[in-house]
Amino acid sequence: MNAVMSARPVVGVLWMLATGLCFVAVTGIVHHLGTGLPAVQAAFIRFLFGIVFVAPTLIPVLRTGIPVGTWRLALGRGALHLLAVTLWFHAMARVPVAEVTAIGYLNPIVVTLGAALFLGEHLATRRILAIAVALLGALIVLRPGFREITPGHLAQLGAATSFGLSYLLAKRLTSLLPASVVVGLLSLIVTAGLAPFALAVWVPPTPEQVAWLGVVAIFATMGHYTMTRAFAAAPMAVTQPVTFLQLIWASILGATIFDEAIDPMVILGGAMIIGAISYITWRESRIRQRPVTPSSGAGKF
Repeated sequence: MNAVMSARPVVGVLWMLATGLCFVAVTGIVHHLGTGLPAVQAAFIRFLFGIVFVAPTLIPVLRTGIPVGTWRLALGRGALHLLAVTLWFHAMARVPVAEVTAIGYLNPIVVTLGAALFLGEHLATRRILAIAVALLGALIVLRPGFREITPGHLAQLGAATSFGLSYLLAKRLTSLLPASVVVGLLSLIVTAGLAPFALAVWVPPTPEQVAWLGVVAIFATMGHYTMTRAFAAAPMAVTQPVTFLQLIWASILGATIFDEAIDPMVILGGAMIIGAISYITWRESRIRQRPVTPSSGAGKF
């Protein structure tokens, strides 16, 4: 039994490694598609494919009905996610893969700040310092005043903020509905919300573009699945640092496939952001253990 328990963190790390590879594949494919399709149209096609994957879990729930009080939260989250994915697709086509990945690490920081501002969660001094380190890391990635900040960079900052706020609402929704239903509702609402905007700027896509966006939907779905398995297998304090490898892989992908120079400042800034996130995650896991873990055994684990 002890051997099985000791292997769980390893299993969690392996699932998180798979998650990183899936999400790097997503960013690489979208970067490859470039600006051939409007961002909102590309996002719509990707989520339309996603509907196919979540339909088996969503249809039975829609037939039985959803509590009225949850619709407002679901619609609010859908609106934020709609904005986030549109901005992300816009940024991904215009900004180097590694930079988009590094800036995207700010999502958990937005969640932490949002929880303090909107949910009344306490921000201890250590967490404030960790947030400051993460924001400094973002400044190192962007380096305003030393190079041009493009609309693509601003779009990714907006995407990170919108994704973070969306996850805050998701946290509330998962206490009211099963996780599979939360994901299904998100796909349905975002697809429906993107439809009129996509039709307004519609460009006839080629079969190749549609096929690539279908592959994006597959990898994105796999990434969310493997991430869920990682969180189930090991604490986030164990799996969170592994996400830094996603930046390394994104940098290698950008250099080898898209001929993008590896920027040491992006690596440094990304490392600072993920380091701060990992510290916050570790501290929260320790705090949650305090009420049930005797202080005398705190150092044994």
